[in-house]
Amino acid sequence: MKKVMAAILLVVFCFVMVGCFTIQHQVGKGAQTGVSVEKKQWFILWGLVPLNNVSTNQMSGGATDYTIKTEFSVVDVVIGLFTGYVTVYPRTVTVTK
Repeated sequence: MKKVMAAILLVVFCFVMVGCFTIQHQVGKGAQTGVSVEKKQWFILWGLVPLNNVSTNQMSGGATDYTIKTEFSVVDVVIGLFTGYVTVYPRTVTVTK
């Protein structure tokens, strides 16, 4: 029984961790003030077609030094479990000034 439970936990852990990734870009000198703006970007057809436009330029508010973080987090994985049946997937974009 313990081996079965350990195997199930391992499989769940692998599915959750495989789906998570983060891409970070630095513009100028990078984040200076620590003020963040976060938006969800939605895609259909398994990520091929964007549903909304998330403009990091607008999110920066005209700042010249900021950091862009694009991630498919655990929350996005959970949302994707429910919306994935209709091929809709979210991604989180964060701009830190």
